[in-house]
Amino acid sequence: MTSARRRLAPEQRRAQLLDIGARLFADRPYEDVWIEEVAELAEVSRGLMYHYFPTKRDFFAAIVERESERLLEVTAPDAALPVEEQVAAGLAAYFEHVAGHRHGVRAINHGALSADADIRAIVERELDAQQRRIVDALDPPAGERELVGVAVRGWIAFVRAVCMDWLDHPSIAESELRELCLRSLRGMLGGRLD
Repeated sequence: MTSARRRLAPEQRRAQLLDIGARLFADRPYEDVWIEEVAELAEVSRGLMYHYFPTKRDFFAAIVERESERLLEVTAPDAALPVEEQVAAGLAAYFEHVAGHRHGVRAINHGALSADADIRAIVERELDAQQRRIVDALDPPAGERELVGVAVRGWIAFVRAVCMDWLDHPSIAESELRELCLRSLRGMLGGRLD
């Protein structure tokens, strides 16, 4: 650690710690990330690190929570658009977010695989909100709502898998992948997207 630490406002420091953590958790398994390393990279004491996040699990949960909130914010639909345009705009925003926040996106997807019920609950809330947005925009008849919801939830999982693969193998153009995702949703919904 350096002796001349940079003083940051509490929210700036918290954001800095989350950014560092997102990078580390994106590239390594949970058990291979050490709080001491995060503190060292941020040039803060372990005590300050624990002031913001009492445990490593709390730290990881905060990273997943922040990324979930970011995803919901950037993919918020414009209800004035036709449904397919809403989905296309949300998909474009999601891909743009993935490209610009690779580490955070990887961390949230690692969180989805976590055995921790609280971490899974954070991810599930975000997925539920995304699913509800699309199903509400589609406004299927009451008797079809559950089936449409299942299709949309599966499609969201497909989009996430495509994006994670794209991060690892970016040889396919983003525009081609977005169109692939839209075609898959059209196919799953059998014309309900029009």
